Amino acid sequence: MGINSILHTKSKSFALRIIRFYKYLTEEKREYVLSKQLLRSGTSIGANIRESYSAQSQADFIHKLSIALKEADESAYWLELLVESETIDTIMFDSLYNDLKEVSSMLAASIKTAKANLAPQNT
Repeated sequence: MGINSILHTKSKSFALRIIRFYKYLTEEKREYVLSKQLLRSGTSIGANIRESYSAQSQADFIHKLSIALKEADESAYWLELLVESETIDTIMFDSLYNDLKEVSSMLAASIKTAKANLAPQNT
């Protein structure tokens, strides 16, 4: 199974941003609960994409990417809570959220393509 290297690169870059953001939230804002949840879900996106490299079938590949998409959705939730609770400002939120939306869109497109390739072909 191949995976879009742009998706891999962007999800890993997002994970690194989340790690740095987690450090900022814990050290500067003394926020430990939501930041830990975001750290887990935000880094899990790329981990699941990476796992899809060794998928045992096309269905397994789709499953792993679907988990990554769910983790992205969860990450969006934590970011929304952080901004709506005024723990972070809208500039920080927008920057991370826009990157997350880009990764989510790429994941959704990859899943759609993989599902289309999984469907029985009429020959």
